[in-house]
Amino acid sequence: MKLLEQQIKAIEKLRRLKVGALFMEPGTGKTRAAYELIKSVKVDLIVWLTPFQTKQNLFDEINKCGGFDNLEIVGIETLSSSSRVYLDLILKLNSQKTFLIVDESLKIKNWEAIRTKRILELSNLCEYKLLLNGTPITRNLLDVWAQFQFLSPKILNMGISEFKNTFCEWVKITKRHNGKTSTQEYISKYHNVDYLYSLIKHYVYECDLQLTIDQEHIDIEYTLSKEEKERYTELKSRYLDNEILRFLNNNIFLEMTMKMQHTYCCSENKFKQMEKLIQEIDPSRAIVYTKYILSYDELQKRFPGLQVLTYGKHSLGLNLQKYNTTIYFDKTFDYSQMTQSKFRTYRTGQKDNCTYYTMTGDVGLEKMINDNIQKKQSLLDYFKKVGAEQIKNEL
Repeated sequence: MKLLEQQIKAIEKLRRLKVGALFMEPGTGKTRAAYELIKSVKVDLIVWLTPFQTKQNLFDEINKCGGFDNLEIVGIETLSSSSRVYLDLILKLNSQKTFLIVDESLKIKNWEAIRTKRILELSNLCEYKLLLNGTPITRNLLDVWAQFQFLSPKILNMGISEFKNTFCEWVKITKRHNGKTSTQEYISKYHNVDYLYSLIKHYVYECDLQLTIDQEHIDIEYTLSKEEKERYTELKSRYLDNEILRFLNNNIFLEMTMKMQHTYCCSENKFKQMEKLIQEIDPSRAIVYTKYILSYDELQKRFPGLQVLTYGKHSLGLNLQKYNTTIYFDKTFDYSQMTQSKFRTYRTGQKDNCTYYTMTGDVGLEKMINDNIQKKQSLLDYFKKVGAEQIKNEL
C-alpha cells in the first residue's frame, strides 16, 4: 500500500534518530509510519506496548503492513498487574538489542504509577524507542515529562519537580471543616511553553487529520420522567448538602455525577427517541456508545444486531471506517474518550460524511458535561475550581 504524504514526512523526520514520538491524530496512519521506522533498523527484538484491548487489532494492522518475525505485543496494563511479565521483559531486553514502542503513550503520563515506573526502567535497557499517541502534546503539559523521560532523560534534562516549577503555575485551595483543614493544588496556567517546545520539537512529528468529508453533530433531546428527576435531585442533595463528604475528597463529586447519570441512563423517553432515530438512519452503518452495563445490555436487548460499544473498552485502537454514523447514548465525562471514539469512523479511508448524534437529557448535568467537553477539561478539574454552591445551581 502506498504511503500517505504525512507518513512520508514522519518517516523522513525521525528515521535518523534512535528515539522519537509520533503525535498523529487517530486515522492519519501512525501505525504504518511506525512500522516503516522500525523496519529501517536492525534489532533482535521488537516490544510493542499497547492497551490490552487493542492487542489483536494492532497485530492485524502490523500484519497488513508486512509483519515482523521478532515482534512481541504486550498489554500496557499487564506491566502493573504482573511482575512475572515485567521481569521476563527485563531478562529479554538485557540480552537482546530491542526496539521499544509505547502505543497510546498517555498511558504513562502519571510518573508515580507502578506502570510508568516499570516502563521507564524498561526504556533504560533499549537503544531504540518510539512513542505513539493521537492527543496533541500541548493539551496537558504535565503529561509531557514521563513521556520524554521514556525517550531519553537528556531531552528535558530536568526532574519532575524542576519541570513543574518551570512550566506550571499552581494554585492552592484550602478547605476547613470542624477545625480540620485540607489543602489541594491544581494548575492554573502554563509558562515557558515555547522553551518546552524547543526542547522536544526535534524528536516529535505532529499531524492533524485532514479529510475532504464532512462531520455533522446533532443533539437529540429527551425528557426525564418525574420519578427519574426526583431520584436525580435526591442524589444531588445527598452529596452537595453534606459538608463532610465535600471536605473529604473532590472525587466525591465524580462519584455523585456517575450515580446521578446512572439514574436516567435507561430513561424510557430516551429509548423512544432512539427508536425514532433508528428509523431515519441505516442501522447497519451505525455505532452506539454507552457508559453503563445497564444501558449496554438494554440496547442490545431492544435493538439486536446494532453495533453497541463502550467507551472504556472500544474507544481506543479500533478501525471502524465501514460505519459513518455514531450515536452517543450515554455521555462520557472524558474528553479523550470522546475524541478517540470520533476518530474510529472519521479516519483515512472513510469515503462518506460522518454524523454524530448525542442524546441529551433535560437536567443540568447534561449541559455541564457538554460544556466541559467543549473546553477540553475534566469534570474533576472543574469541580476543583468552583464551589459547591455553584455546582449545585448548575446541576
